[in-house]
Amino acid sequence: MLRASFFKRSWLVGLILAAGAFPATADGLTVVSWGGALQEAQAKTFFDPYAKMKNITVTQDTWSGELAKLRAMVDSGNVAWDVIDVDPQTGATACDQGLLEKIGSDTAFKSAGLVDGALTDCAVGTSVYATILAFQKQAFPKAPTRLTDIFDTTNFPGKRGFRKSPVDTLELALIADGVATADVYATLATAEGVDRAFKKLDTIKKDIVWWEAGAQPPQLLKSGEVKMALAWNGRIADANAKENADLGIAWTNQIRGFDMWVIPSGSKNMERAKDFVAFTVKPDVNAALSNHIAYGPTVKAASDLVAKDVLPNLPSAPENSEAALAQDGAFWAKNSDTLNARFASWISQ
Repeated sequence: MLRASFFKRSWLVGLILAAGAFPATADGLTVVSWGGALQEAQAKTFFDPYAKMKNITVTQDTWSGELAKLRAMVDSGNVAWDVIDVDPQTGATACDQGLLEKIGSDTAFKSAGLVDGALTDCAVGTSVYATILAFQKQAFPKAPTRLTDIFDTTNFPGKRGFRKSPVDTLELALIADGVATADVYATLATAEGVDRAFKKLDTIKKDIVWWEAGAQPPQLLKSGEVKMALAWNGRIADANAKENADLGIAWTNQIRGFDMWVIPSGSKNMERAKDFVAFTVKPDVNAALSNHIAYGPTVKAASDLVAKDVLPNLPSAPENSEAALAQDGAFWAKNSDTLNARFASWISQ
């Protein structure tokens, strides 16, 4: 999942606090995420505080979910990354391929009180994000209220933005075609269900503008190239806050995902890496991320610690959770090759 432009930087922290459980080392900890607004929020909430607390250097890198790079590190035994942020699909795929340490059974994570879906064999979730429907407020006499409105070209005419991926796209197509949320993945696991999803997409294919990077939907909306777009909620909230974009958000039918920490197989920094992950799921730390980006906490006890004025902007807020679908990373790990090939063929036709 390409969720940001790429940048690389190292955060060097001086001897501010006494050393923690680990002695300072020259290489410290290398953490990899998606860049952009998310990684900036993670730096303020996780990276900098942990570096100060442990008296170490935390080096940041970015990636776009390219498993080939991770596989090359693991196969060569030269693993340069200690902790990596993944989405559910990438985490499940990498776990199945033996590229990750199986940390899900660790007591520290099992006892953290994580929400359903946020703890898997190889991954520990630290924030909840969502694919939502963003729209130009002035574009329609009556505002859209749910993601499936993107298929309604009668009441909401104009170009619409979709991520150039079958992930979320096929699920939403089935929901728009009347499949109950609870039945989406069972339906998509059948040939008939896949055909049904693409048939629904056919109805608006000529109106779709495809995007590939998380920064694109707000840009497409601001420029007027599209009137509505599926987007990650944090990107839209960030554009509204920092760029005065004044974009509307429809939450109903949101497709919910997690940012999840994983540790590469063969890590030479295993104990520190697990200690860092455990730090990020402390309730007060986990809740603090929502102060910097509109993503919800994964720790149940953290929800009560989120500022009341922040909560309405989060995917996890009760009022935003109607008919939400949790992305099934295991499904996509199993079926991504087939569905990606079908999707690419459909786009090219």
